[in-house]
Amino acid sequence: MGIIRLTGLEFFGYHGYHAEERTIGNRYRVDVELETDFGQAAVSDDLAATVNYETVFALVRTRMEQPTRLLEHLAHEMATRIKEGFPHVERVQVEVKKYNPPLGGVCEAASVVVVLR
Repeated sequence: MGIIRLTGLEFFGYHGYHAEERTIGNRYRVDVELETDFGQAAVSDDLAATVNYETVFALVRTRMEQPTRLLEHLAHEMATRIKEGFPHVERVQVEVKKYNPPLGGVCEAASVVVVLR
């Protein structure tokens, strides 16, 4: 068993509860952690025996392009799509971070973490 991480995936998206957030847009960071058995890939050097990072990135990017009101929904959909695309993965963790959320005060970022087994 091992861990694969894709960290610091940066996007500009149009997510938010308020209409102006879905019009103006904002910066987002996504971190993905996958727990899986990649022992065969480690020995064979065969991409088919593990998780293709490009495919995971493409799944995240495609979902980031579709506006959503809640970060919770956005992160859950990403985790679900990754799990469906790689059913041999034991655990998927997705963190979505929204920079400078409109809270009426100083807040560097708001984030949610979804974990699917």
